[in-house]
Amino acid sequence: MKAADDDGGIDGGIDAGRRLSQDWWHTGIIDMRPGEIRYRGYPIEQLIGQVSFAQMIWLMLRGELPGRGQGELLDAALMSAVDHGPQAPSIAIARMAATCGVGLNNAMASAVNVLGDVHGGAGEQAVELYQEIARRIDTGLPQQEAVQGALQDWREAHGKFVSGFGHRFHPLDPRAPRLLELVDRAAADGVVAGRYAGIARAIEAELGAGRSKPIPMNIDGATAVIYAELGFPAPLARGLFCLSRSVGILAHAWEQTQQGGRNKGPIPRQFIWTYDGHPPRDVPPQDRPPQDRPPQD
Repeated sequence: MKAADDDGGIDGGIDAGRRLSQDWWHTGIIDMRPGEIRYRGYPIEQLIGQVSFAQMIWLMLRGELPGRGQGELLDAALMSAVDHGPQAPSIAIARMAATCGVGLNNAMASAVNVLGDVHGGAGEQAVELYQEIARRIDTGLPQQEAVQGALQDWREAHGKFVSGFGHRFHPLDPRAPRLLELVDRAAADGVVAGRYAGIARAIEAELGAGRSKPIPMNIDGATAVIYAELGFPAPLARGLFCLSRSVGILAHAWEQTQQGGRNKGPIPRQFIWTYDGHPPRDVPPQDRPPQDRPPQD
């Protein structure tokens, strides 16, 4: 028989340990017991075959299942940004890593780890810009004045490049107009309000005013419209981009693995980088070991 003391004894210690273990992590995402798995309260067997991957992402992040139209819009944003070829640093890194003898997960991790503020973070920054303009409009400013003021503040803080607009390769990013078309359709159906699409177009118009060439919205600006319209917080725009681009990263890492190759670097080996350091020189005699110094006359 177990002994007990005034503090609960052995049984009390076991209960306290169990409570500590159960309280170590708190999550509202998943509940699990032997033979039972629930995501946000839904049994997994009801989700399988009835909920799309995009809808599942929404459920995991937001806690509720999206409407069909919301899920379709999220799906469009995710699939539109899966790849942009080895010109994109993340894709090139995935392929280089695959030639170094690592597994697919290592190649993918190497690539995802470079998705930062410059490459991969533009969607998050664009959502923040759209939301800032929306806040200014909510204070009573006309839309054009809100856009102009926010762009001025943006340039003072970040420089001349406005995240979500312009592209170094595409004069017109073919993905953006199609995504905006889907947003317009969703707005007409009452799925989204269309407010952020209007703000993004106002930014595009302001950036192109007085210029011979426009600065059109790019994929990051267009997906940011969707994420903002759907109510995703700005930081999740970057996370969602990472999810999306991981598809292309995996595909390229796998293709490179199938193609083979060893230690493939960022430039062909028959070419060399540009050296801009000191001209050729010798170590001064006084800095050499005695046995390596030139003979004295």
